[in-house]
Amino acid sequence: MHDVAKLAGVSIKTVSNVVNGYPYIRDTTRDRVLAAIKELDYQMNVSARNLRSGRTGMICLAVPELSLPYFAELADSVIRAAEDAGLTVLIEQTGADRDRELEVLSGKRKHLTDGLIFSPLELGPEDRSAFDVDFPVVLLGERIFGSGHDHVTMHNVEASRAATAHLVGLGRRRIALIGAHEGEQVGSARLRTEGYLMALEDAGIESDPDLIGESGLWHRANGAEAMRRMLDSGTEIDAVFALNDALALGALHTLHERRIAVPDQIAVIGFDDIDEARYAAPPLSTVSPGREEIARTAVRLLGEQIENRRSPRPPVEVVARYEIVVRESTTGAAR
Repeated sequence: MHDVAKLAGVSIKTVSNVVNGYPYIRDTTRDRVLAAIKELDYQMNVSARNLRSGRTGMICLAVPELSLPYFAELADSVIRAAEDAGLTVLIEQTGADRDRELEVLSGKRKHLTDGLIFSPLELGPEDRSAFDVDFPVVLLGERIFGSGHDHVTMHNVEASRAATAHLVGLGRRRIALIGAHEGEQVGSARLRTEGYLMALEDAGIESDPDLIGESGLWHRANGAEAMRRMLDSGTEIDAVFALNDALALGALHTLHERRIAVPDQIAVIGFDDIDEARYAAPPLSTVSPGREEIARTAVRLLGEQIENRRSPRPPVEVVARYEIVVRESTTGAAR
């Protein structure tokens, strides 16, 4: 930096202002500094800058599984939002393991990053104290337990209610749900099941326990198996609401295996609007939960916390807007 300043005929502070994007510099001065940087092939010492500023320019995104399409696409959205904010993303995969989720909150890696965007899947109310951390955090999902952190989530109940109402509006009355988690008190499965039951009640349709299909993790294989069990039970079905798109794609696979026409015999709708949904056969109707909005809001809120660590604001909650995306798996014709 001394060499650049000498060649450009400016102060070291001016060189620093140019390389850090300070706006109030004359164009002629900036051009001289940039020309000197190019001539000398100057490279900023990022490590030294970070030591002085106390920042790394990196944030962590911790998600359960990148093999689940929603989280893979969420990670992509977060990376793009972070790039726009001048940040780099370190991705941590917890494997939906409680101990690994607790380790994310332990702060062992906080020297590597400036803050954390975290989507826990296995933590429970008994882990409330683990959220008491001294670094910026934005939480995604439902397992927050009054954590005192910024929270970005989706309309799980309302969107599921609307998805089920879409099926009801098509004249379907024997609507199966795939992906329930029996006994779950907090989480997306419980909330989406609640929305499903509300829509049935709205329509005056009595809920049938035989139409609620349990599953473990929301993978395609589990959706296919849940659909097989439902069909093998002999329960009458004319529609399926799968609690995510991976489950819905698995259900479609089983329906194709059994030569059951979709949507003529059984209509299918999912949740998440992953990219694969539009290329399913037939293209999958689904809930778009506002993934891009969730990613950009989470990055923005985390950036605000990083910038204002000395004067923190009260935590905020943002609920992303959703949309019912109607495709051929429920209507039989492109919309």
